[in-house]
Order: sequence, then C-alpha cells, then structure tokens
Amino acid sequence: MSLTLRTLFNIDNDMPVTGVTCDSRAVKAGMIFAALPGIAADGRQFIGSAIENGAVAILTTNGVTADVPVIHSAEPRLDYAHLASAFYPKQPETLVAMTGTNGKSSTVEFLRQLWAHAGHKSACFGTLGVKSHTGYRPLTHTTPDAVSLHQTLDALTRSGVTHAAMEASSHGLKQYRLDAVKVTAAGFSNLTQDHFDYHPDMADYFDAKARLFTELTPNGAPVVINTNDEYGRKLVKICESRGQDVMQVGWSGEHIRIDELMPHGASQLLTLIAMEERHKIELPLAGEFQVLNAIAALGLALQTGVSLEAGLGGLQKLTGVAGRMERAGQTKDGASIFVDFAHTEDGLDKLLRGLRPHVMGKLVIVFGCGGDRDPDKRPKMGAAAARLADEVIVTDDNPRTEDAKSIREAVMQGCPEATNIGDRAAAIARGISRLGPRDGLVVAGKGHEQGQIVGTQIIPFNDVEEVQKALQVGGHV
Repeated sequence: MSLTLRTLFNIDNDMPVTGVTCDSRAVKAGMIFAALPGIAADGRQFIGSAIENGAVAILTTNGVTADVPVIHSAEPRLDYAHLASAFYPKQPETLVAMTGTNGKSSTVEFLRQLWAHAGHKSACFGTLGVKSHTGYRPLTHTTPDAVSLHQTLDALTRSGVTHAAMEASSHGLKQYRLDAVKVTAAGFSNLTQDHFDYHPDMADYFDAKARLFTELTPNGAPVVINTNDEYGRKLVKICESRGQDVMQVGWSGEHIRIDELMPHGASQLLTLIAMEERHKIELPLAGEFQVLNAIAALGLALQTGVSLEAGLGGLQKLTGVAGRMERAGQTKDGASIFVDFAHTEDGLDKLLRGLRPHVMGKLVIVFGCGGDRDPDKRPKMGAAAARLADEVIVTDDNPRTEDAKSIREAVMQGCPEATNIGDRAAAIARGISRLGPRDGLVVAGKGHEQGQIVGTQIIPFNDVEEVQKALQVGGHV
C-alpha cells in the first residue's frame, strides 16, 4: 500500500508521500519535513527551505502555518518516530535495548557475540556503529535519529538478522526516538552522574532511562538489571510491579552472581553462581567492569532463549570492544598500555579499579574532560584519578567550543599534583616515557573515537594509533 497523507494522518488529502526527514537539507520531492524544536537548532526556522526542496507537508508543533499542509502535534518527535517506522517497517524478531550510564556498548557487543556463538544471525549498534554478520558501518549517535534507527533495523532484518541489540541513551529515550521500536527485552547497567548539561538532576536522568522499562518494554517481557547500585534496585521494584520477568545480575545478583575473580595478565578466572549453580570460566577480558558487562550480556542471552551451557561457552570466547579496556600496545620492558572510553567519575573509578589487579607496578593515567558538557564532573574525575592512579597526566579531550586550558584547570582542582599537558599526543608520549617494566598506562576518555573536536572542527586523532606512534618514536618497542 502506498503511503499518503490520508493513510499516515487520517486527513482528507491523498497526496502521496515518499519519505520523512528532520533535516531540511535532506528533503526531496514528496517528503514530509519534521520541523522539530531543539536545543542547538529549531527546525521550524527551516520550513521555508524544506518546502523549496520539495516537502509536501510539515509535521511540527501547534500554531505553525505554511504554504503546504501542516500536521500539528503536541509531541512531534513522537509522531516522527512512528512515521519513520511506517517507511521502514521491518524489525528483527528479537530486539534488545540496553540502557545505563556505563557499559552499554560492551554489553550489546558481547550479547551479539553470545547470540552468534549460539547459532543466531545477530547484530548490535550504538556508539561504536553497526556490527553484524555482513560487516560494520559507523553511526553518528549512540541512539540514532528515528529515521536512521528504523533504516538500520529494516536493513538488518532484510539481511537476515533475527537477533539485534541496541544502545538506548537517555537523550534518545527522552526524545521519543525509540517509541516505535518493538522492544522484546531490555537491560540496565548502572546510573552515575553524566549528561547534566541536558538533564537537570539525577531524578530526571533516571526517569529518562526508566522509560525504556515503563513505557517501551511490554508488560511481562524479560529484563536484566544489574543490582549493584540503588537505581538498579529501584528499577527491579518498578519492573516487578509491571509483571516483567526480572533477572538480577551483579555482585549481589539473585540470578547471576559474581562469586570470585582472580585476575591474570589480560584475562580473569571467574566464578559465577548462575541459576543456583556454581561455574568456573576463564574470561578473556581484563577489568572487573568487563565482568559486569559480560554477565549482563549472559543474562540477556538467557532471557532471549540461549541455553546456559551455550552462554557460558560463549563467554570464554568473547573478544574485547574497540576503545573499551583495549590493549593498545606494550613497551619492550613489558609494560602494558590500554585505551578506554571512560568519561565519567564512575567510569574512571571502575576503569582504574579494574586495571589495578593487572598492573604489578605503578599505574599511570592520561585523561581529560570534554567541553560543552557537564562541568561539575571535571574536578570529581580529577579526584578519582588522583585517588586510584599513581601518576596522573591531565590533557585535552574534545574541548569543542570551550577554552581547553580552563577545562584542564577545572579537572586539576581534583588532582593538583597532576602533570598538565594540553597536547594529547605529547601527553600520551609522556605517559609512556614514565613506564617501568611492571607498570601500566591507561589513556581514557576517547576510546574508539577517530577525531578530536576543537571548536567546530574535527581533527583526525585516535588514541590507539597515537600510543603505537609514541612507542615507535620513543624507542619503547
């Protein structure tokens, strides 16, 4: 059936519609332009150019007029999401959404691997892009724009994917990007301070995350919740009240519990109590937080039909995620260098605590904080670094439109004894030069990112590549 204004909006107009977009520059003849109010830009200012480009109708807020039919909505973002699903209707039969502050990217990638190990055609997407049996492609947002999201789901389904896992950011949830997604299971990792440039407080941040469970995941559907923090325990009660099939995981998990960890060089001997049975496995990942991500993925695999035997077998074959405790190199004296995406106080805390058992000597960290983001976390991250690392080098992250020096100074309020080196490549080289045979270095904050945002420009920069350059130039290999 062809899509028209009548079929889409139940109005007396049979004008055929060819697509929908919220970017006036992407409008082509026959499309609907969603003129959405936003923080950085207001789509209503671009209605004229959208019509010039061929828009046949406008979806926007109440009170707006135009020279083509206008569909008014109290929640145009919500209607935009449903329009996106109308044009790209196919979705995998098993679709898991994972939310929380830290661990989303690793968890969905681990879940993809566990599904694949169990014989399913699987995929995952989010911050690290789209990954499936057909290959990889990048994405621009953790939770994509609704049209990009449904294009991705539709394309994955047409390629044969039956099981998909996606990251659900608080921005995406609050902006209704997932509201037309047919979520079959959901997961929660943790909640710590982040995105306070967008959320006014923790209550609003939690409510945005909780929408995944209270409004988008069906009653009775399976969910997996890490109960290590108060927000996870609060969410358990909410989900149980909705009749959802709650699986609790973590150090205090009722269904999958970490009983013991024994760190090795780049792996860990893990003892789990899973479904009331004790299991010992070798997890080929470093860091306690990776264990938490892995068992969340195990729980979601079990909740979506994977056997415990297959799930535990898959854990022992997991490969790490780019920029998440990624081993970027080693000096000729045997000191290991890691790159990680940790960019919050809690993320930095978990990263350094997770690395400590794998480093026999001193632990050095190079990190910074992004500009145009929550400034309150900067000294807190500095304090976490000073508390848990032996040496701290503060450098630039993505300063964006803020003064980079001022950002570094704010970070150093929490770590006044740190070394301040603005040039990130020079900071990495300095960190490597400080390593002895039994030491370790972690470069935190950017992880997998391929560029550094300075002003409004993106300068090519990758931490792993810079580590490898510094090792060669400095004669450390």
